[in-house]
Amino acid sequence: MARNALHDIKKSLDELIGEKVLLRANGGRRKTIERTGVLERTYPSVFVVMLDPPDGSFKRVSYSYADVLTETVELMVCKDGDNIRITYTEA
Repeated sequence: MARNALHDIKKSLDELIGEKVLLRANGGRRKTIERTGVLERTYPSVFVVMLDPPDGSFKRVSYSYADVLTETVELMVCKDGDNIRITYTEA
């Protein structure tokens, strides 16, 4: 079941390549990192986001689809002023 969930998440992200996204990630020790960027590429196990350069600390970050499944990473697509959250729900 988890394998299908990861495949579904990858498939939904494949359709969003090039879209502006809001990324919220658990930074550890009750710290949450929130950045915006563009979904650049998807690979079999990870996806890559090119971050907007406000401070220039990182240019790209990558996360696994399991991070989205376990909600360690929240990914929201920014379209027309609305944020659409990418999650997996069982059918």
